[in-house]
Parts: sequence; structure tokens; C-alpha cells
Amino acid sequence: MNNEVVVLFGAGAIGEAIVRRVSAGRKLLLADYSEDKLAMMKKELAEAGFSVETIKADLSSRDSIKEVVAKAQSLGDIMGLVNAAGVSPSQASAEEVLKVDLYGTSVLLEEFGKVMAPGGAGIVISSQSGHRLPGLSVEDNKALAMTPTEELLDLPILQPNVITDSLAAYQYAKRTNVLRVAAESVNWQKRNARINAISPGIIMTPLALDELNGPRGAGYKKMFDSMVTKRPGTPDEIASLAELLMDRRSAFITGSDFLVDGGITAQYWYGNVSEVRN
Repeated sequence: MNNEVVVLFGAGAIGEAIVRRVSAGRKLLLADYSEDKLAMMKKELAEAGFSVETIKADLSSRDSIKEVVAKAQSLGDIMGLVNAAGVSPSQASAEEVLKVDLYGTSVLLEEFGKVMAPGGAGIVISSQSGHRLPGLSVEDNKALAMTPTEELLDLPILQPNVITDSLAAYQYAKRTNVLRVAAESVNWQKRNARINAISPGIIMTPLALDELNGPRGAGYKKMFDSMVTKRPGTPDEIASLAELLMDRRSAFITGSDFLVDGGITAQYWYGNVSEVRN
């Protein structure tokens, strides 16, 4: 066992698929708000031969994120970070979505950007939803990308007159994730580390099932009908790309976002499903 550490935020299907590919021979630290999910994933991965530690964590809390950083540092050199945590529009209020998915991810990028080991790499799982917003102004993009994290939620563009429901909050959060990845990659480069985002489409996970069975389920089914694949994606399809991006083969890639959605965003803007918001 070497002294390299991989940290996963979010004990879900996509995160697990990724760390199974990048954590062999390394120490793996799982962080999630649910102790039950942590225990279940630790058991599965330990039985598969991985060296696993867990820590309960709240992505919406800087103090909690700092505790995860400290725990990871105590285990060794932090070579990998995977953020697959978050809440969906059907699971949370607009305020909660912004606090967890937008603010929390921004804190995570900032705090881990201070401690990544040289040669390390990270992945933020964003969403196709961030690509559903119309183009923002240069000023708004820069504000979302570079406003000090503790001031982010005070931006005019993130106030209730703009963020009218949890879906809008989710879209703005995911657009901000991509912008923050690009901006924070500049700081990560100072440590010879890389950070990229993946924006998946509908991937079959428990979270996606909540959406499929929720008020926007019919819209999702219409999406599938318009796609070449005629189906949602799988966690392993996202993990294949994440594995490449975290590997030395991708040493020339940082601050980027990769849309992996079966072509549905292209259909949304240029095809026949533009009326489906999510």
C-alpha cells in the first residue's frame, strides 16, 4: 500500500464507479452526510480489496469540509478528489440546492486546491442542467466564477427574483460548478494539480430515479425518445471518462467541462425537445 489518497464526496453510484477505477493500491476516504450510505459503500469496497476510511461530512459546511481535508492529509498525499455529492431539484428547496450544490462545491474546490499533492487530479460531477441556461453576460460569468466563496450567495443573479424554484437553482448551481472549476484550476496549477468537470445527462442512479418518478418524469421520458441511444446512461460510462481525466494521459487537460448526455442538450437547443426545461 502506498501513501497516496483519493477522496470521494458523495457515496453514490457515480462516485463509487469512479473510485473503483482510480483507487486500487491507494487509500480511499469516503465522505457523505449519510452514515448508512458510508457503511454500505465501505463494506462493498473493502470486500473488493480497497483500503477504505469514512467520515461523515456536510458539503454545505466549510468547517465540515476542512475536517475532511485534515482527515485526508492524515492518511497521506492527496492525489485524487471526486465530488459526486449534491441534491437534486426534486429532493430539496432552492435555498438548499444553492447552499449544497453551489456554495459547497465552491468551498470544496477552494479547500482541496490548497492541499492537493503534485500530480494530483480532481473531478467535479456537474450536470447537463448547467448547459440548459441561456448564455449569461460576461459580467455574470465572471461573478459566478470569481466572487469570493463566502459572498457567492449574495450575488444579485442568485436572489429569489431570479431563482424562482429548485430547478432554476440547480441549473445555476451546475453552471457555477463549471465556472468555478475553470477559475479554481488556476490555483490548482500552482500545486501542479488538475481539476475538471463532467456534466452528465440522465444517469441511472437513485437520484435519477427520484427525478424520473417526480413531476418532471414525463419530460425525461420524452428526452429518451429523442436520443440516439433511447436510454439513460450508466455510472460506468461516466466513470470511464473520469478515469481518463484523472490519469497522466490527460496531463494537458485542466479547467475543462465535458458534457456527456447522449446528445440531449444538442436536441434541447437545436432539435425538438426545447420545451423540456430540465
